[in-house]
Amino acid sequence: MNGTLIGEVDAGARYRGAAIDSRRVEGGELFFALPGERTDGHRFVVAALAAGAAAAVVRTPAADAGCPQIRVEDVTEALHELTRDHRRLLDIRVAAVTGSAGKTTTKDLLALLLGERWRVHKSAGNLNNLLGFPLTLLATGTDCEWLVAEMGMSVPGELAAVSRLGRPDVAIFTNVRPAHLAGFEEPDGAPADVEAIARAKAELLEGLAADGLIVANAGDPRVVGLVERYLAARRREAAPATAKSVESVVWYEVEPARNKVPRAEVTAHGVEPLAGEPGTRFTLEYRGASANVELPLHGRVNVENFLAAAACALRLGVPIETVASAARRPRPGAGRGEVVSLPSGATLVDDSYNSNPEAARLALEAARLLDGRRHVAILGDMLELGSAERRYHRQLGRDAAELGFGLVVGVGELASETVAAVGEAGVETAWFEDTQAASAGAPPLIREGDVVLVKGSRGAALEHLVEALLQERPN
Repeated sequence: MNGTLIGEVDAGARYRGAAIDSRRVEGGELFFALPGERTDGHRFVVAALAAGAAAAVVRTPAADAGCPQIRVEDVTEALHELTRDHRRLLDIRVAAVTGSAGKTTTKDLLALLLGERWRVHKSAGNLNNLLGFPLTLLATGTDCEWLVAEMGMSVPGELAAVSRLGRPDVAIFTNVRPAHLAGFEEPDGAPADVEAIARAKAELLEGLAADGLIVANAGDPRVVGLVERYLAARRREAAPATAKSVESVVWYEVEPARNKVPRAEVTAHGVEPLAGEPGTRFTLEYRGASANVELPLHGRVNVENFLAAAACALRLGVPIETVASAARRPRPGAGRGEVVSLPSGATLVDDSYNSNPEAARLALEAARLLDGRRHVAILGDMLELGSAERRYHRQLGRDAAELGFGLVVGVGELASETVAAVGEAGVETAWFEDTQAASAGAPPLIREGDVVLVKGSRGAALEHLVEALLQERPN
């Protein structure tokens, strides 16, 4: 890291990962005192060291730390430099997952499938950016064979930098949808084009190994476009003798159209809900082999996430029978489509973790597949959509009306546009200014037998509303 050691350190000492939040120090980590918009990590150096951090990496040493510190010119660059060094030292392969939605679920599913043959480490939660990914890599030990990690972005150039840090051996593209549009608007305020998101997602390929594998969703035209542009550029650059190596792509698709030339070699057919429990069943096909899959995850979108993971695992040599068997084990993460029964006698689809226009529409479609007397959508603000945000929220309202939802509840200023569009279609509506108000006002609106979808961006914090619904008793 090209730093200066301040204080004494045991010559045989070894650090155990890294931390950038003093509250998450467990013992033995290097604490990086990063500058931030709201606070400065240097304020928490003493607390981090008191919590058990092995040393602190700082720009300005703390006078009363009482433990080793490493002074550097730029703490963020020091974190990245250490990440690059650690990546060179580790004898591992890295599978990187990116996309506008489904990254975390796909990552968890892939770690499960690769774990059938190899020792696997995966990123915790959604640690996927220029700060989160280094924490994941620095926590990866020498006993690991595959690291499965998310790689994400919110502005142009960010994913390229993350990819160069991780140098993935596999690049997985789930989808390209309207998300983080605010970070891609033109200087004159013109709305961002979703193609700009596709170009930014393609940055994952900048760090891909020369013989790396691409796993791509053939059902998403923007994913198809970005991969084909990359392959065309590689063919132009490659010598004839090496041209074959640039074709290392495995395509996957859910229910591909039978009347078109097939692109995907990993497919799911006959997708339908499981009888009597949340989940889906389908036939998985790969290179002439097939297996029946029962996936305890709700909705077609999770079939797509599973297929991304399965395509990677199958191409790497995991047998299709093993993939199908392992598919019975995953459970949805908190706020990622979990289906639970409420004390009120309703069924909750908790998809509150995050949202964007396409993901919200798919969540509405998936919720309508569940049997219920009435279908209710509680929709929070979808954030970071830039100047087109109100248009997207109104379209979501029209989608909910067309799908036959009997009650639509909006939470937040932008969601008022959703409610207005639904109301124009004659659907019953309710609106609350924020999650606190909704947590008090929405539960009494739910009836026995309802199917209730909760969906919104992280900033909407709808998990608090979910807690209120889980506690609501029938009147």
